[in-house]
Amino acid sequence: MNSQPPRKRIIGYADRLSVASGDSVSFMVSCEDLDIYDADIVRLRSGDLHPDGRGLIEMSVQNAITGQYKARAQTINAGSYGIVEHSAHLASLKSFTLQAWIWPTTPGRGEQVLMGCWMAQHCRGFALCLDAKGALCLKLGNGEIQRVTTEVTLAARQWAFVGASYVADRSEVRLWQLVQPDYPATATLTEATGSVGVNVTEVDAPFLFAAAFESHSQCRLMTSEHYNGKIEAPRVFDTAMSFGEASHAQTHPLAHEHIVAAWDFARDTPTERICDDSANGLHGHLVNLPARAMKGHCWTGEIYDWKQAPQQYGAIHFHDDDIYDCGWDEDFTLRVPDDMQSGVYAARIRSGDNEDRIPFVVRPSRGAPSAKTLVLLPSGSYMAYANEHAAAEGGGYLQAFANHLMALSAQDLLLNERPDLGYSLYDVHSDGSGVCYSSRLRPILNFRPGVTNAWVGAAGTFPWQFNADLPLIDWLDHNAIDYDVVTDEDLHEQGVALLQPYQVLLTGSHPEYYSRTMHDALGAYLQRGGRLMYLGGNGFYWRIAYHETLPGVIELRRGEDGIRDWVAEGGEYYMSFTGEYGGMWERMGRTIHALVGVGMAGQGFDVCSYYRRTEASRDPRTTFIFEGVDDEIIGDFGTVGGGAAGIEVDRFDLSKGSPPNALVVASSENLSDTYYPGPEEINNASPLLDASQNSDVRADMTFFETPNGGAVFSVGSIAWIGSLTWNEFDNNVARITGNVLRRFLDETPFELP
Repeated sequence: MNSQPPRKRIIGYADRLSVASGDSVSFMVSCEDLDIYDADIVRLRSGDLHPDGRGLIEMSVQNAITGQYKARAQTINAGSYGIVEHSAHLASLKSFTLQAWIWPTTPGRGEQVLMGCWMAQHCRGFALCLDAKGALCLKLGNGEIQRVTTEVTLAARQWAFVGASYVADRSEVRLWQLVQPDYPATATLTEATGSVGVNVTEVDAPFLFAAAFESHSQCRLMTSEHYNGKIEAPRVFDTAMSFGEASHAQTHPLAHEHIVAAWDFARDTPTERICDDSANGLHGHLVNLPARAMKGHCWTGEIYDWKQAPQQYGAIHFHDDDIYDCGWDEDFTLRVPDDMQSGVYAARIRSGDNEDRIPFVVRPSRGAPSAKTLVLLPSGSYMAYANEHAAAEGGGYLQAFANHLMALSAQDLLLNERPDLGYSLYDVHSDGSGVCYSSRLRPILNFRPGVTNAWVGAAGTFPWQFNADLPLIDWLDHNAIDYDVVTDEDLHEQGVALLQPYQVLLTGSHPEYYSRTMHDALGAYLQRGGRLMYLGGNGFYWRIAYHETLPGVIELRRGEDGIRDWVAEGGEYYMSFTGEYGGMWERMGRTIHALVGVGMAGQGFDVCSYYRRTEASRDPRTTFIFEGVDDEIIGDFGTVGGGAAGIEVDRFDLSKGSPPNALVVASSENLSDTYYPGPEEINNASPLLDASQNSDVRADMTFFETPNGGAVFSVGSIAWIGSLTWNEFDNNVARITGNVLRRFLDETPFELP
């Protein structure tokens, strides 16, 4: 019997994640071997496909999109590059010199263009490249290709000054590559000369960095021969030079009478712009977000902030699998009706047994809340985990903490086939460098109702991220509680003004990724008397940045601490989008404990456990939490790992900033020995012991009052929300959550003890 899941033949994405009444959201769809599909809009309530879950629950939305559309395949041109639009200064060069500093990461993995005007389909133009062996070469063509190469493979991850000159009237080529190793050694110079039987004529193509021009398709530029690695300080001269002349000209390009272009990649770092310092002004832009704020060949190791020494951070790191915006043509557009209630929705696309659902949120109009309760979906975390390849490639944290079988879904299999769909912030690029940017302008296959986690623990697979948050929506609807829904992106854009109209704020199960604006907004909301129900675990952990002009993309620099699958190169901890220091919020004086009473204690991807009430649960300040609950054991059930306490757990810790007035009303017990603390716990007692031997690895349920009549209730566990719907909502997790929400909706102020 064939147990392999059916192939996924429909994928798509939306141009916006969050919309309000009167806004429009467009959907881009690509189909494989299909002729037509049907599309409509559904409101999502549940996506928990666990055997004990509520299943996929969705309701068709009347007066929205309903129609049949022609299916088509849409391509993705993955791989980052820089482009300078067609210019006679570059395209009509006769004799010339091309040179730059480079730091290749995959030399020998096929031919890779460094810079040039090269039309791959027509074999026309010129380009400085790495050949198939990883040696420097100059490629020229006028219908046929001729190459001159050094024949010496460049070392991976070592800086080299490379260049090529071409004497047009003699068709002579000179190459040089000067390698500067990191270890104590003399720089190694390799030179080569040769002649070619090709007369290069003017090329009607743009000048590209890190790629070759392939064709135009669907009104988009298509590229090939992508380069993996860094490029710094590329130069073009309209004369042929020797290595010695080129070395001097590299340092003083603007003083050279034959300068054509001298790009400074350290300028305009937060943007897509690449700047030419020459009088010709041959400025360009970047495509698919290669990594900026990268240290260059002259980085001294003394300064780590690129803003303080931009001349040391003049490199851009290109990857053959970078992707920002797929750029697909739209298939259909929804204009949000005025009567469309705030909530979680999806465009449902179906053709026979093939289907996809593209989620989006309808938020309330600005300044016009429709309820006193606000659900903040952790879209920053959805983007951080977007198209995570852990199942197909055996992610590091899964291997370290779970060591379980992988349950490969149709989505996992397609991701394995389609690197052009991009990666999560937990993955590495094809050259082994960490993925520091993630965009939502692409199909995100694990941001779909019904998708489970990839690993199989003792409790089987379970809902994760988006689907672990939908039970909260299901529970609110079941109890007829009015609520609005917004996303992290909305919070980043609007700040505390978004939260201020609401009496109560509910988080999702895993609000892990926060920008400074989001963090500030949450702190201000609590300071002003807001009431927060933190219903997850491992929240507010990593600092991210949103791009100031490009929609739908976040940046993360994983620093020297925290639970992570990769770590940024030394000296590359400051984010390119904003210039802010990256890494853990805890390392920046903003501990999670001080914000919500608890902070990250450990993780394990096996089974979840339960809470046991403490004496503090009978304190008069907290009796409202347990009204109607006689049980001592809380949450020994659920669809996320079989219990309400687990996956990633947070604990109370005065030494890390937990408020002294916070009460721990319940704590987890019997977490398995697959649970371990994070690296940041190294200074605590028994840091290397698993949960069965380390009492610090636990989930604490806490409550504390805040200024101006506010309060915070935290459960300290990713798994909590997954227990809300158990036994048709008749359980002590649901009852406790309801008790807290009712009291928090009561306008009677809380008093600081």
